[in-house]
Amino acid sequence: MDVESVLPMLNKISIFGGFDDAQLYTIFHILEVEHYAKGEWVFQQGDTPTHIRIVRSGRVRMVEDIDGTPLELCEFNTGDCFGETAVIAIHLHTASAIAMEDTELLVIPRDKMFGLYNTDPKLFGMLALNIAREACRRLNKTEDTMLHYAMNVKPGR
Repeated sequence: MDVESVLPMLNKISIFGGFDDAQLYTIFHILEVEHYAKGEWVFQQGDTPTHIRIVRSGRVRMVEDIDGTPLELCEFNTGDCFGETAVIAIHLHTASAIAMEDTELLVIPRDKMFGLYNTDPKLFGMLALNIAREACRRLNKTEDTMLHYAMNVKPGR
């Protein structure tokens, strides 16, 4: 994994927004790589979150099991980041992630991310704040979607 191919990808991800080159380089050094074959689970609903994941190549689909019925939530492609809010919130994964094709992920292990608190508290604070902002954006989008559906549902339907 070479820094020249990874830093431009990191620079486009919202949770790394506002990071300077030195901070992105620090993130680069704590990254690990995971490989998944098509159809392989990255994690399953109910698992403990262990990593922030970035799709370097391939596709990952999020699926939630609701009373035995799978509900496809979204799909992550090259350059997309996922799992960050679960790592910060320290709650179990609410959905499963499955590789839709052979996939390579760049990952930040939870322990290394929290280790930044001691080694680079400013970087840790920026990362935690950016993750909180991203969670708020997603919550706002979800609220807008729910309101849209609530306003368009007529009684008796």
